[in-house]
Amino acid sequence: MLAPEGPDAKVRPNQIFAVSLLFGLLEQDRQRAVVRIVERELLTPLGLRTLEPSDPDYKPRYEGSPAERDAAYHQGTVWPWLMGPFVDARLAAFGRTRDNLDFCRDLVTRLESQAALAGCVGSIAEIYDAEEPRYPRGCPAQAWSVAEIARLKATLF
Repeated sequence: MLAPEGPDAKVRPNQIFAVSLLFGLLEQDRQRAVVRIVERELLTPLGLRTLEPSDPDYKPRYEGSPAERDAAYHQGTVWPWLMGPFVDARLAAFGRTRDNLDFCRDLVTRLESQAALAGCVGSIAEIYDAEEPRYPRGCPAQAWSVAEIARLKATLF
């Protein structure tokens, strides 16, 4: 991320868009490096964290007063809709091989089954805590969360 004082080396999901876009902004080796680090640091069964856990600003829970929740919203909270760009990026970087498609399908299936265990039955919440037990937070039935998973299912299955 670029900041007034220069580049910020925090690992955030924003970088996945450089790989997930149809016109590709990076060479394949860079695409794969981005996907690997996002997978290692941000991927959870319910979507992508908004900040890597090793960062001192990381907040594992979205809880507390309105100010505390606002402070946590972009500091680790998991956003399910980001699973869509992540899957698109993984397919762009590693191809639509049988193993990669199976991996991506498994991500979608696990997200749906995890979301079904808590929150609004038959839906996906806006956000989840970054750490177990990953309680659903925010809107209990978020349109963009549901829409991205529906788009992935239409694309992958």
